[in-house]
Amino acid sequence: MNVLKAPAVANVTDVRQLFQNKTTPTTPVPNRQHISCSHQQLSPEERHLLDSIAWPETPHVPIPVSLNTTSDPAHSTFTILPVRGGGQWHVGDELEALIQLRDFQGRPKQFGGDLVIARLHDQTLLAGVAGQVVDHLNGSYTAVFPLLWEGRAQVKVTLVHSSEAITVLRRLTMEQPGRVYFKSLFRSGSVSETTVCNVCLPPTHPLCNYTDLHTGEPWFCYKPKNLRCDTRINHYKGGFMQNLMAKEDTLFQSGINMKVSIHASGSDNVTVLPKEQVDVSQGQPEVRSSTVKPEPAGYYYQGAWRALRGATVHQFNNPSAISQCLTDKVVHLYGDSTIRQWFEYLNSVLPDLKEFNLHSGRQNGPFMSVDLARNILVKFRCHAPPLRFSSIPTSELHYIANELDRLVGGSRTVVVIGIWSHFSTFPIVVYMRRLQSIRRAVLRLLNRAPSTLVVIRTANLKALMLYETLTNSDWYSLQRDKVLRATFKGLNVRLVDAWEMSLAHHLPHSLHPQTPIIKNMIDIVLSYTCPQKNG
Repeated sequence: MNVLKAPAVANVTDVRQLFQNKTTPTTPVPNRQHISCSHQQLSPEERHLLDSIAWPETPHVPIPVSLNTTSDPAHSTFTILPVRGGGQWHVGDELEALIQLRDFQGRPKQFGGDLVIARLHDQTLLAGVAGQVVDHLNGSYTAVFPLLWEGRAQVKVTLVHSSEAITVLRRLTMEQPGRVYFKSLFRSGSVSETTVCNVCLPPTHPLCNYTDLHTGEPWFCYKPKNLRCDTRINHYKGGFMQNLMAKEDTLFQSGINMKVSIHASGSDNVTVLPKEQVDVSQGQPEVRSSTVKPEPAGYYYQGAWRALRGATVHQFNNPSAISQCLTDKVVHLYGDSTIRQWFEYLNSVLPDLKEFNLHSGRQNGPFMSVDLARNILVKFRCHAPPLRFSSIPTSELHYIANELDRLVGGSRTVVVIGIWSHFSTFPIVVYMRRLQSIRRAVLRLLNRAPSTLVVIRTANLKALMLYETLTNSDWYSLQRDKVLRATFKGLNVRLVDAWEMSLAHHLPHSLHPQTPIIKNMIDIVLSYTCPQKNG
């Protein structure tokens, strides 16, 4: 994850609707009420959250776009810096790589704001750890890694997006927050109509206000011409409007300037020796560390995730170990399709966990599986709109905060929450307020049932083509990842760091990570659920 020193000027367009009197979900909103994507004064808490995702200012991009002065990974290089104080590398040291970005004409970049990621790995050992990338705001970056295993350690640096591309991504969010739009079918008897829906809509026609009465989360549809608001049947993704300016698409070319490796100037790997033995008579050895302390959540070794903070991660390698851990427990999975993966994984590896057919859509659920002999219940429910799934009955649109308020909780209850991907096209404040609503519900749950285990899954990296970038770029995901961490910091919740787990692994990035990564994520949840006593 990038650690960026310079504050950014945050241009935030808030699409949350302002209304003082909550209405019923079937109340039309008259034209005179201005429900639009308007700016709202931010609270101190919201301003703090925005500060936590500060990004450097990025350059103005002239139209039509010319790549000549933009970041080019082919001309850029990185160099592994020598051991501080000389000598050889040892486990426990920190390795630094200096990254110099250049443009397509080979000239050094003079400003920061690019999205650069880095990992240290060894394919033979199936070892890997995410690097911490520092932006020096002058076209150079430093990637810092802890040395955690003996043997070979290879540096990989990737340019995800140029600073110029991020300028465009920022503009799209400010100017076109509704570029992914949604629809609902309204039906009464033989009469049916379809209208557009979203978090906010220009009040060009009467609106139906479906704002949730408990959470205050806004949602609107244009009112059908001949039907009432209470005849709404379903929700589904309507489509995507791609409105790029001349040649802006050239900033998002896979294999050219988007998610492309940067080559080393010199060797890209080091040999790491065992940890140096301390000679007490000689005092403590010199600490050979960087100016920035890397603090990864964990790392892979022999394909297994080893946590560097929090609970020890144990391997649950067979169905009996997983079933024994989950015996007499209820697992509630709330979120998007990346959480649905966990439900599918447990179903696939536990032969005695049988899915109860609720005749739900395979994208959205809800789903439920039971192991009657061991008294295990696993449930999945997707979060409420914005949601880019195919048709979902309106009766199944449940806000996570409301679901949490219905739980009794307790030591036999595991709650997992993962919500991020479907919010990427909206201004960050929309996501912030959804998380704040969930946070308040988590606090209420832990207040009445402190022994409840609550696990939060972070965002992860994904494969990027043009469409995926404009709707779900890693840069959008990183912003939401940072807000999520800041929102739940200090609460008695556990974190599954999907960002680092996808970055550190050798498998290609994917919105839905492959099974080896999912297995490690589930091992973390089970380790929280059933911590093993030492000794």
